[in-house]
Amino acid sequence: MSAPDQTYRLPDGGAVINDLPKVSLHDHLDGGLRPSTIIELAATDGVDLPTTDPDELATWFADQSNSGSLVEYLKTFDVTTAVMQTAAGLTRVARDFVEDLVADGVVYGEVRWAPEQHLQRGLTLDQAVEAVQQGIEDAVNAADGAIRVGQLVTAMRHADRGVEIAELAVRHRDRGVVGFDIAGAEAGFPASNHRAAFDYLAQQYMPVTVHAGEADGVESIRSALFDGRALRLGHGVRIFEDVEITHTADDGSALASLGEVAAWVRDREIPLEVAPQSNLQTGAIAAWGDDLADHPFDTLYQLGFRVTVNTDNRLMSNTSLSKELALLAATFGYDLEDLAAFQINAALGSFLPLEDREEIIAMITAGYAEA
Repeated sequence: MSAPDQTYRLPDGGAVINDLPKVSLHDHLDGGLRPSTIIELAATDGVDLPTTDPDELATWFADQSNSGSLVEYLKTFDVTTAVMQTAAGLTRVARDFVEDLVADGVVYGEVRWAPEQHLQRGLTLDQAVEAVQQGIEDAVNAADGAIRVGQLVTAMRHADRGVEIAELAVRHRDRGVVGFDIAGAEAGFPASNHRAAFDYLAQQYMPVTVHAGEADGVESIRSALFDGRALRLGHGVRIFEDVEITHTADDGSALASLGEVAAWVRDREIPLEVAPQSNLQTGAIAAWGDDLADHPFDTLYQLGFRVTVNTDNRLMSNTSLSKELALLAATFGYDLEDLAAFQINAALGSFLPLEDREEIIAMITAGYAEA
């Protein structure tokens, strides 16, 4: 059974987490395919797969992703992107993606993906974005107002198309695109390489999130903030390298000294798009351990950082937002109030207009009050 089909409760056996309203900020389109859809599209497009059994394929993705290396983890995307090279394939995947969010109780989601990786069969960048938007709209309309979804158009940080992709995002800002991202191999490819794109986006008032602090450290985060003008940090967990714990009280609470980058991120309330299981799989928290209990999420939360909870890649991590929240609650003893705080953090950090954010926060507050 896949993670989205399971029911997750708080550790005390109370509220069903699946039923609670949730906000998803860091969720990759090419990391959220259903195994059955991959098999169906692969048969149509002539793509070879490791197996054509849905359960076995799901297991293959999970096994390949548990390498402890971001580079190895990213290789699984060769399979998913191979079946996302046509308008029909992109529309189908986007529709499934949103349907699965709805099934998991997500009321607002931002889906990120890199159009430049989907041109192998003749699509233009604009056609690719339009195809994804069609799938999103099909699912949103079918959900009858249960969810809102925006696209985050992503540039690959190792490529030299940043300005082109930034211009693409701006062209579609009134047709589904809500922001811009850079992703891919982080170490050796700082945000400063795309400074011209970020300058253009700032001039156009286009919101930006940047993958940083996942496979590289504090200097990568610094570049994301000041070269990329990032309003959010994708993962951002290695901000903890700029935190020195000075005292731990008997109740487990921590006092800390923050470096200048960590202080900036906390004091400016810049959201961290944390994906707990993915961080374990890619080795993002290897400096502190290899178990969820070693993740700095809880300490960052205690210290006042604006932490949010995300899936990153649902297929690779065999996860859902409900599952991520359940694992955190079981590990750190979170209750309903904590889970609500994470969702409000995410809503506040979303790339929606203020009025829309306030509406979603009201929905979250009401939903958790009734649980």
